[in-house]
Amino acid sequence: MQKIATSLPEVWELRPHVFRDARGFFIESYNRASFAAAGIDDVFVQDNHSCSVKGTLRGLHYQLHRAQAKLCRVVEGEALDVAVDIRAGSPTFAKWAGVVLSASAQNQIYIPRGFAHGFLALTERVQFLYKCSDFYDAADEHAILWSDPRIGIAWNVVEPLVSEKDRKAPALAKLPGELLPVYPSP
Repeated sequence: MQKIATSLPEVWELRPHVFRDARGFFIESYNRASFAAAGIDDVFVQDNHSCSVKGTLRGLHYQLHRAQAKLCRVVEGEALDVAVDIRAGSPTFAKWAGVVLSASAQNQIYIPRGFAHGFLALTERVQFLYKCSDFYDAADEHAILWSDPRIGIAWNVVEPLVSEKDRKAPALAKLPGELLPVYPSP
């Protein structure tokens, strides 16, 4: 597996080795020992799968008390996947990193705890899979406005399809300090 740095030092693009032949391909998308050897030692406890049409933007989401590291990939189409450092006191607070994930490249992104996460579907249909290091807890989920000018994510879309919850999410500056993780992440 190739580990590629992004603009945020704790967020990584990962490219697994792909075995191709006339029949198709085989990849080992996750191997705990290989990931630990690469410095990613999270234990993943939940897998999620979403399907989105082109222009759908999901995020920016995070859980505070049951913070989740995420390992994300696309198995159909392409998506711009984004991580935002929201850890109060972090030297990269409010900075973002993005990786275009695609079924053809079979790349992944690793997002540690303490980061908000979102993605934009770039193709007609996107099948998006991700592993989480803690279970989903609706009562602990929070959101930040996807178009927050302070963060300035280059989504390159004017009117994405967003949920009502994401449309009404507050800007980062409007969140009370107690709703933000603290650097370094617990």
